[in-house]
Amino acid sequence: MITVDNKYFSVPQICGSGQCFRLDQTEDGNYEVIASDRYLKLEVTPDKTILYCSAEEYEGFWKTYFDLDTDYGAYLSRIDQSDDYLQRAADFGNGIRILRQDVWEMIITFILSQQNNIPRIKGLIRTLGERYGEKRETPEGKGYYTFPGAESLARATEEELRALKLGYRSRYICGTAQMAASGKVDLEGLSRMEYPEARKELMKLPGVGGKVADCICLFALHQLDAFPVDTHIKKVVDSQYGGSFPFDRYKGCAGIMQQYIFYYDLKGGADQ
Repeated sequence: MITVDNKYFSVPQICGSGQCFRLDQTEDGNYEVIASDRYLKLEVTPDKTILYCSAEEYEGFWKTYFDLDTDYGAYLSRIDQSDDYLQRAADFGNGIRILRQDVWEMIITFILSQQNNIPRIKGLIRTLGERYGEKRETPEGKGYYTFPGAESLARATEEELRALKLGYRSRYICGTAQMAASGKVDLEGLSRMEYPEARKELMKLPGVGGKVADCICLFALHQLDAFPVDTHIKKVVDSQYGGSFPFDRYKGCAGIMQQYIFYYDLKGGADQ
């Protein structure tokens, strides 16, 4: 077991922030996350979070996954003291961290997220894993499924995916999986690109527009200048910033500010 201080680290807030769809609260009040082919149980107490993994697993994967080496207090200190809205949003969601997730998983996840809600996205991802992933067992003997790789999804037909209730996104996923499996898009190379180049490369994939590309850049490639704009963000930018967010001030951390704003608006903090 590994124990992590909860200062600027809240698993419940990360779970509700819309960046990860395989992090869930379990019936016993704990949390569990599946990342690629790995499973982790977490127990949240008022002051600490307990990660049920070995020190080797923590250092080799989960520490990086949860971005626990990064000082989020430094990002919070950059917020304009005169910006009351962002101050409140950051205070409301100051336990959010930008996860370092698998790029392939995020590509498919955010293609599925289009015109969709969080519970349904979670269900579709679970269905894809059960159909095309590999079954594994947790240390406690509970079954779970890995996220299906590009080669596995490339063998799926559009008709098969539509039968799983993926709708019009089925065509996008088939095309994207075939491009990735054939090497027409270099997934590993994305991590070596600067944000504008990575965004442009991602938008070559079927079904990946600017907003989806920004989500992938932020939540997989950790490009912190990415600033995905959905209805929540657009509403706030229009009402609080006159339609133009101050990107120059938040260069290198705009995506973190986006998450504070998104979570604050989504969870009703702005109405309190």
